[in-house]
Amino acid sequence: MGYDTKNIRNVVLLGHSGCGKTTFAETMLFEAGAISRRGSVEEGNTISDFNSLEQERGNSIFSTLMHVSWKNSKINIVDTPGLDDFVGEVVSSMKVGDTAVMLLNAKNGVEVGSELIWDYIEEFKTPAMFVINQVDHEKADFDATLEQAINRFGPKVLAFQYPVNPGTGFNSIIDALRMVMYVFPANGGKPEKKDIPASEKDRALAMHNAIVEAAAEEDEGLMERFFEEGTLSEDDLANGLRIGISKQDIFPVFCSSATQNMGSGRIMGFINDICPAPSERPPKKLENGQDLPCVTTGPTTIFIYKTISEPRVGNVSYFKVYSGVLKAGDELVNSTNSGTERFSSLFLANGKNRDQVEELRAGDLGVTVKLKNSHTNQTLNTKGADRKVVRIKFPEPRLHVAVEPPSKNDMEKLMRALHSIEEEDPTLVMEQSATLKQTLMHAQGQLHLDLIKYRVEQVYGVTMDFIQPRIPFRETITKEANEQYRHKKQTGGAGQFAEVHMRIEPYHEGMPNPSGLSVKNTEIETLPWGGKLVFLWCVVGGAIDSKFGNAIKKGILQKMEEGPLTGSNCQDIRVSVYDGKMHPVDSNDMAFMLASTNAFKTAFRKANPQILEPIYELDILCNDEAMGDIMGDLQTRRAIILGMDSEGHYQKIIAKVPLAELYQYSSKLRALSQGRAKFTQRFMEYNAVPIDLQNKLIEAHKEEEEEG
Repeated sequence: MGYDTKNIRNVVLLGHSGCGKTTFAETMLFEAGAISRRGSVEEGNTISDFNSLEQERGNSIFSTLMHVSWKNSKINIVDTPGLDDFVGEVVSSMKVGDTAVMLLNAKNGVEVGSELIWDYIEEFKTPAMFVINQVDHEKADFDATLEQAINRFGPKVLAFQYPVNPGTGFNSIIDALRMVMYVFPANGGKPEKKDIPASEKDRALAMHNAIVEAAAEEDEGLMERFFEEGTLSEDDLANGLRIGISKQDIFPVFCSSATQNMGSGRIMGFINDICPAPSERPPKKLENGQDLPCVTTGPTTIFIYKTISEPRVGNVSYFKVYSGVLKAGDELVNSTNSGTERFSSLFLANGKNRDQVEELRAGDLGVTVKLKNSHTNQTLNTKGADRKVVRIKFPEPRLHVAVEPPSKNDMEKLMRALHSIEEEDPTLVMEQSATLKQTLMHAQGQLHLDLIKYRVEQVYGVTMDFIQPRIPFRETITKEANEQYRHKKQTGGAGQFAEVHMRIEPYHEGMPNPSGLSVKNTEIETLPWGGKLVFLWCVVGGAIDSKFGNAIKKGILQKMEEGPLTGSNCQDIRVSVYDGKMHPVDSNDMAFMLASTNAFKTAFRKANPQILEPIYELDILCNDEAMGDIMGDLQTRRAIILGMDSEGHYQKIIAKVPLAELYQYSSKLRALSQGRAKFTQRFMEYNAVPIDLQNKLIEAHKEEEEEG
């Protein structure tokens, strides 16, 4: 029998790498009796970090689903990575979480990973609480960390606990909500409840009153009782806190030592008593704009938030039941591809360990295996129910590389491996670029790339290298030029003959017809790579039969696809064919294609040609300290600063930068800002490259052609 929706809590552990999320999860499992002994990150035997790569590196790379039973509740726990390169695991976990538990390191305070993740808490409007962990560290400073959290995340951050004796001798916590002191035995575990010492009474009472006042503000009735009686009953206080946390009006702060097993039980109790059940969260939005309440009645709807591939098992799908009851053996229809999937087995997960269950009810998180055609970000429903949960919006890739296999023979094997990883990891985007003639990989950062390379080599047995992607330059012209070309070839049989006279000009919308020419026909070609070719047929007196018009245009397009200067695509050119000659026997389509290609190529070089490069707009968010270094670096990248502003606690720099200058920019920005900056980039326009760079590009292309 599955847990009722009202007794389910879905908690996502968040925070900067090294704040102790995995150890905290291990302690929660041990304290709740889900495991008989606690593992450690150092020994590589925790329930959460079960992947061999995580054990080797000593930090989380993938999100891990676990669960415990505590009091009345089943608490689903999702441990997430703290490294920004693996932010996709955080975003997908937050999609299905109902409470965010942000861990802060009492020694280091609010770190950049926590700052970046907070943006997602605000975006998802997820109720959140803080746990200041590692208060047993010799350099722990609870008060400084709390102050930083209030400064960074706002006055809604409210301390519910504080350690009496932080540091190496830590063993006592004052709980201002319950107005009690917890004293832990030497090896941690269940604490002894004691009265708050007289020396701590004033501080504890001031904190308690602040909590009561914050809870009272959530409801008019509670506020009236608070004014009348000066306090709230335990039930009223719980109700006020429940409302405040659900509305993101209150962010409680607790403290713990996960390594010493001190504090996790009280936090789980608070999650059970106060944090929202899935049914108490706002209904989930569907793509058609309708709401989907989390109830067990009605059709079943599930959403797959994570897919992994396991040896000897195949696809393993992690999902949330958003509505109804899912039973083993049920068949659901995928709303994306209309395929039917049979859920032959359902599991609860604790890391790699899975326990089979017969059903899962609305709000619960579960696992199944061997779905045929269903993947991350897809919704499945009872047949006849047409629902599609709004998809997870993963962050745009920030690092772009080209992939090279050791040999052409390995390319097919490599692409199969990368396609398999891409299905598991939506933050990885693979692209076969016909324009650049390269396989491109778009990832979150260098660590993300390193992980993919490791998996490809270790799991799939293929090696690969990363190189800088080619730049999708464009070629165009800046003035008018006329040219004619005669193609004449005589062989033993029929020969080839064609002569084409053309004028080429830079094209822009609304330009008048060419002077001195009589336009008989106009064709406008919107080019696949952007820009236009305007083809004017201006031949009079039948010098060239109009039936050769398509062949002439085709010859021009072929040369525009691989431009005369660097082999890049050409754009925004008007070509007027106004004269020529033909032969009654030897003229054919091939002859006119060759003649037009050569005439275009020669005319292009006379028309003051110009190489254009893609320019991207960058929005960079950084702190004050890093701003000067970032601005200085941008100047070395031929950037033009468009503006500066502030956004929340960040400084915002808006700049336009040539794509050629952005290779590995994410790694450079991280180094300049100690990880406290982030950026987005989007294509803006094509601009002319400086003349010295144009000459270098032309010369490099010549050398390539000579070598090739």
